Amino acid sequence: MQRERDAKDRQLDAHRVPADRLNMTTDQGVRVDDTDNALRAGTRGPTIMEDFHFREKITRFDHERIPERVVHARGAGAYGIFQLYEPLGDLTSAAFLTDTSAPTPTFVRFSTVAGSRGSADTVRDVRGFATKFYTAQGNFDIVANNFPVFFIQDGIKFPDFVHAVKPEPHNEIPQAQSAHDTFWDFVQLQPESLHMVMWLMSDRAIPRSFRMMQGFGVHTFRLVNASGQGTFVKWHWRPALGTYSLEWDEVLRIQGNDPDYNRRDLWEAIERGAHPEYELCVQLVPEPREHDFDFDLLDATKIIPEELVPLRPIGKMTLNRNPQNFFAETEQVAFHTANIVPGIDFTNDPLLQARNFSYLDTQLLRLAGPNFPQIPINRPVNEVRNDQRDGFHQHLIHESLTSYAPNSISGGCPAAMDGYRHYQEKVEGTKIRMRSPSFEDHYSQATLFWNSMAEWEKQHIVAAFLFELGHVERKPIKEGVVRHLGQIHPDLASQVAEGLGLPAPALAQVHANASPALSMTNQPRSIATRKIAILMGDGTDSLAVTPLRQALESQGAVCEVIAPHEGVVGDIPVDKQLSAANSVTYDAVVAADGKALGSLGRAQFFVKEAFRHHKPIAAVGSGRQLVEAAQLPNDVGVLFGNHIAQEFAEAVAVHRFWDRDVSSVPA
Repeated sequence: MQRERDAKDRQLDAHRVPADRLNMTTDQGVRVDDTDNALRAGTRGPTIMEDFHFREKITRFDHERIPERVVHARGAGAYGIFQLYEPLGDLTSAAFLTDTSAPTPTFVRFSTVAGSRGSADTVRDVRGFATKFYTAQGNFDIVANNFPVFFIQDGIKFPDFVHAVKPEPHNEIPQAQSAHDTFWDFVQLQPESLHMVMWLMSDRAIPRSFRMMQGFGVHTFRLVNASGQGTFVKWHWRPALGTYSLEWDEVLRIQGNDPDYNRRDLWEAIERGAHPEYELCVQLVPEPREHDFDFDLLDATKIIPEELVPLRPIGKMTLNRNPQNFFAETEQVAFHTANIVPGIDFTNDPLLQARNFSYLDTQLLRLAGPNFPQIPINRPVNEVRNDQRDGFHQHLIHESLTSYAPNSISGGCPAAMDGYRHYQEKVEGTKIRMRSPSFEDHYSQATLFWNSMAEWEKQHIVAAFLFELGHVERKPIKEGVVRHLGQIHPDLASQVAEGLGLPAPALAQVHANASPALSMTNQPRSIATRKIAILMGDGTDSLAVTPLRQALESQGAVCEVIAPHEGVVGDIPVDKQLSAANSVTYDAVVAADGKALGSLGRAQFFVKEAFRHHKPIAAVGSGRQLVEAAQLPNDVGVLFGNHIAQEFAEAVAVHRFWDRDVSSVPA
């Protein structure tokens, strides 16, 4: 064992940077004095595009690989419509936000961030939630995530963050995971990432479904009305079904059982006519209130707690059609934070400023040139008229004799007039690589998140930290992360330190503020679209099963009969044979037979595993014998009897029984 440890130490030593490491330079050999802050006009001013180091760094990152996306490579898409609730003309001149007479077509792409196209759906990761609105004034994109914050404050750090979370460069391991040294080394040296890391270690990072996942625009944008008056806005998507997640052990099982779990779930729901719905909400901050908070509105690592600025619902999006061709639509769709329409504008958020450059630059490479907006999925619904010509994959046949402006030959057309006008804002400041002091607090909102969690959510966060840091090989990195956790909350830090065998760090005084809206405990409860496995065998009493199934399906649940063989059991068709089914792909289990299944180890394991994952279980007819054979205790969420349809439906709507004692179930 000692020889193995010595060999491991030598391997790690080979990758250590010499003490006399050289200065960082640009690709042209020019020394770099700051690679954490893009050049801007004053500490809170816009990013200046003459910053050659920022542009070189982002450009090199954008063009690293083709044709797969560098991030958000694995995705699933769907078409929909957006219906505005009421005109918002007092806030914006955007037509689709002022006209309620017709719905706006949309296309949404959900995705994971870190993994390749071949990775699994259910990894612990951020999820993309990008929406393209095909408005009468042009395309508008909300390029959202299922977390409301991000890892970094300045876009110049984006290549560093992504390189850190991607597989280790020497062996391309691990795929689609943050549980490795380079990611956590980045975290311990960039404390601005800690708030996002708290979200990543929570169950928000393993959503039950794209249909049960929130979306956040992350950045602060502006709405601008016809008088030129601006209002700060943050975008929120709120799923009608509520926000629900999986369990970590369940996630690991799903990855092998069905790596397409989330995309399959979305596709099948739309095909069944169970169209996912999301309410678009906004948080609005009048310009005079910009500095009323103890955080900076331009800081993408901060949220505006809903208790300070409530969400205002403004419309609903319904996803009602699947794509016809994955590549042509879902893979070729191109989103961009700078795709905005009159009535919507940017702020000087330095991460947003970088994204406004980076997305277009990336698409020029990935979609082979400047004509990618002509691909049908990217094409606006209104007519395109300009003097831009040629380039790779030109689809349009331009008939005009001119391609410049102004001109007299083509009657001066097309002419630039009555178009998009940027919000008028005075900008001044010294050109400087420095962030505003208002960006320096990296702990208080991470503490807010921890304080807001239910006890079961806190337990899952601790377990996630232990899993992730347990895969980190370098002890100083673990120690560095734990020191930061001590600045977030002593309970979190002490539990993680104990699990890692490290001394408890020095603990800071922390606030007790909480935001109940951040917890997933209070969600809309419905069994609509929930998948329920009904375990049956030859001789099952259908009179006990049929009323329960009908009652569940009448409320929108999806019931599937699982049996030892295909065909029928009695007169009921079998949906899936037991050897091809697994409890992790269902939300609840009904044991409807014990005579034929009670002695089958696989059937016992099916209900045991569902119990361990805190799922509702019902036993009807002889199904009690199967539950007893599996030695399940009479615990919460386990129901017996032939007249329990409503009680079981209510249990399924709860989603999980986190206070259940699963330790008593034998393996």
